[in-house]
Amino acid sequence: MGWAIILGLAAATLGSLWFFGVRDKGALQFLGAALCLALAGYAFQGHPGFRGHPKAPPEHLQLPESDFAKTREDMLGRFDRASSWLTISESYARRGDTWSAAEIIRSGLRASPNDPDLWAGLGSALVAHSNGMMNPAAENAFRRAEQLAPGHPAPRFYYGLALAQGGQFAEAERIWRQLLAEAPPDADYRQTIEQQLAAIRQAQGLGPEPPQPPASEPQPPAPEPQRPTGR
Repeated sequence: MGWAIILGLAAATLGSLWFFGVRDKGALQFLGAALCLALAGYAFQGHPGFRGHPKAPPEHLQLPESDFAKTREDMLGRFDRASSWLTISESYARRGDTWSAAEIIRSGLRASPNDPDLWAGLGSALVAHSNGMMNPAAENAFRRAEQLAPGHPAPRFYYGLALAQGGQFAEAERIWRQLLAEAPPDADYRQTIEQQLAAIRQAQGLGPEPPQPPASEPQPPAPEPQRPTGR
């Protein structure tokens, strides 16, 4: 069947040229040589006797959300200019294209070079591109984010998260406990930090953190013994 189709196409090509008035012997000889070369290549590499076997399209790689994506709303919010860049970056990261994920954030930084959220996101993206290991470019991005927002917890939180991903649990725990000590009691991100601390303990096989004993209420002072009055 394959040979019949190939020979039919060759004949149709020659017939079309003849029908449209191409009579030049040199052109026809050149075309004939080209067709013969094509037929020889098909005979050498083709498999006309094989049955067709359509191949299913490859499935797109879909990775789970990163820890940065899971905590981004609590730490950075979602309704700002940086959020759109970070959302696009995360879509590339979920497909396994960590390089493009970092490049998307770099594009956002070219438009907003002083955005600390983008710098923190770039640091996290560069760590993901290095298979979870801290590298000088990522560390520089986290430091830049902290310089631009010295009082914001997100740059230090994500720096600690990157350290934890690389197995540096002690340093990550130190940073997060310091953030908890500085955080207001009603801060929304306290729970996010506590969850990461619990994850570190679980990764180290330490189990849940023991509850702190409640503070004892101060006891009223004992009354002084009355002295006997003389008569």
